[in-house]
Amino acid sequence: MQEYSIGRLNGRFVVVWYEENGRRRRYRLDADTLERAEAEARDTLLAQTAGKNELTIQAIWNAYTATVEGRPVHDSMEYTGRSVLPWFGAFRPDQISVQDCKAYIADRRQAGIKDGTIWTQLGKLRTCLNWAEKTGLIDRAPYIERPSKPAPKERYLTRQEIAQLLAVDCAPHVGLAIRLMLSTAARVTAVLELTWDRVDFERGQVNLRTSEGQRKGRAIVPMTASLRAALVDARKAALSNYVVEWAGGPVKSIKKGFKAAAVEAGLPDVSPHVLRHTAAVHMAEAGVSMDEIAQYLGHSDTRITASTYARYSPEHLRKAANALEFD
Repeated sequence: MQEYSIGRLNGRFVVVWYEENGRRRRYRLDADTLERAEAEARDTLLAQTAGKNELTIQAIWNAYTATVEGRPVHDSMEYTGRSVLPWFGAFRPDQISVQDCKAYIADRRQAGIKDGTIWTQLGKLRTCLNWAEKTGLIDRAPYIERPSKPAPKERYLTRQEIAQLLAVDCAPHVGLAIRLMLSTAARVTAVLELTWDRVDFERGQVNLRTSEGQRKGRAIVPMTASLRAALVDARKAALSNYVVEWAGGPVKSIKKGFKAAAVEAGLPDVSPHVLRHTAAVHMAEAGVSMDEIAQYLGHSDTRITASTYARYSPEHLRKAANALEFD
């Protein structure tokens, strides 16, 4: 997009830009706020294509969010929108520039938001726009620049720390969720959505997939002996079809309960996702193949698994190291 600036002249907003021949252009705007002036200024600069597509980011965001209603990502979209939409909501897709993305990144960083969160927020904006292009709502999705994705967190629990966490006297549903996450390597959302019809005691399997098909990072995994025992006890006391339940109904979040248990165990820096990472690391340290670990984690591409967990395997690069044995 043509570079421009917005200023004031006789109490009104104006947009100023320079043509290729160096000629300065100034155009008076009707907008009464800076936010509206930004949108109107871009319309002026994009006059040759104005009217081609009048959908705003706000409208596209709402439309996409409606398509995922009933799924966990729906709540995530609404929450993320509180940060993204005040910046981009009034613009059309063809008005968004790389400079806008950089300004957003700078503002979020100044507010103390970490790059991982910013990367995710702008990623959801990118998802919305790509969806709009794919469904024909817009002709082309603009490029959305994001900060570099942070390296995966290295934190995982040792066997001693696992024992400490499992020994905590916490609410039964929190304790069961913790054991499920450690034994199945599932994300917390998959555990909270697990229903008894997908727990097969005869085959000794837990099906983490939903009726909607395989979701991100979900698989069918075997029960460990300790998990089976915990599930048998939970089944006897069950009041609903949800494996992890509270007061006879499903549990939306164990954030507070998990945090309290982690603090009690002396592990204040541990989050539910650390348990998934912990499970994968211990499988790798035990020499389990990357292909098996990938299946357990529900990864569709073994390369994704290897890039994160191969270094934990005792055989990782062993053949290469042996080639350098010169004594």
